[in-house]
Amino acid sequence: MPEVGPVIPSRIKQQPINGQPSGLKPSKDNFRKTMFWAVTTIGAAIIGVGIASVIWYNVQLTPISNDSNQKISVNIESNMTPGAIGHLLQTKQVVRSGLAFEIYSRLKGLENRLQAGLYSLLPSESTNVIVEQLTKGSVETVDVTFLPGATIKQDRKVLLDLGYSALEIDAAFAKTYSSPLFDTRPAGKDLEGYIYGETYRFNSGVPVETILQRTFDEYYKVIQDNNLVKQFKTHNLTLYQGITLASIVQREVSKPEEDQKKVAQVFYSRMSQGIQLGSDVTYQYIADKLGLARDPNLDNPYNTRKYVGLPPGPIASPGLSALLAVANPANTNYLYFLAGDDGVTYFSTSEAGHNANILNHCQKNCSSL
Repeated sequence: MPEVGPVIPSRIKQQPINGQPSGLKPSKDNFRKTMFWAVTTIGAAIIGVGIASVIWYNVQLTPISNDSNQKISVNIESNMTPGAIGHLLQTKQVVRSGLAFEIYSRLKGLENRLQAGLYSLLPSESTNVIVEQLTKGSVETVDVTFLPGATIKQDRKVLLDLGYSALEIDAAFAKTYSSPLFDTRPAGKDLEGYIYGETYRFNSGVPVETILQRTFDEYYKVIQDNNLVKQFKTHNLTLYQGITLASIVQREVSKPEEDQKKVAQVFYSRMSQGIQLGSDVTYQYIADKLGLARDPNLDNPYNTRKYVGLPPGPIASPGLSALLAVANPANTNYLYFLAGDDGVTYFSTSEAGHNANILNHCQKNCSSL
């Protein structure tokens, strides 16, 4: 066989790829062109997204409705973030976008100036106008009226009628409040006698505690302005006892003021002589509170027909005139009084005179006691 020598590889001609020999790098010009178009495309995309975002943002700030008569009530709670407020407004269909609301408030540096409260907002207004309202605290207001002579049961109904829940009201009534007004109130006593009768204006949706605290502040201001603590003390009464006696005067006769002063004098005279106050409104109060029949013989310390001295606490919230009557009673020696069928209060110095007043002026009212 012929000898086979070493195999010498033959040269294989390389085929050009894309017009260039394989294994060679692209030219610098082509690389630059590729990078240029890549950057241009990305930049155009970014600009496009930016323009689209600006258009979206501006559209979302426009009013959601054309109906200028439509109002939507929105309660902004304390400590809500701008994002939470925006979400609430979007959910309530007040603004188009909660996100746009949040962005706008932050861009304007107003995110920490949004105020809590119950607002009446117009979907026909732009987001920037709504933000302005929230920063100004342009909330709805409500008048709350507690009447002199009202019990806490009646005051509770006032709050229920305003839309507060029984749970919220009861929690507020059970809370401990810090005020000199309560300095002489015995531990464990409720708020009977302490919700000062007046009309107050609040931002809608304020907590019940805020409402009650306002009445306490007003009450103590009245007490200070009229030097009542010192004047009660001249009659050997603490502030709590003065309020208790004034509450009885208030329920016995709401006007005129001169009659309240005479009634206060009757009670002082009876206490000094060790005679029961004999006030029908006291046993009526405790009977109503306990859900019992109004029985003059009800055996309870609040029944001043049976027990000597003041009842354990106020039976209502006295008004200013009743408080002043207890501070400055009339200078008389009456021991009895009654409310006649004609609405007039009749006073007498003796039991005989009292019986005559019953016979002559109190056939209807006195028979129902």
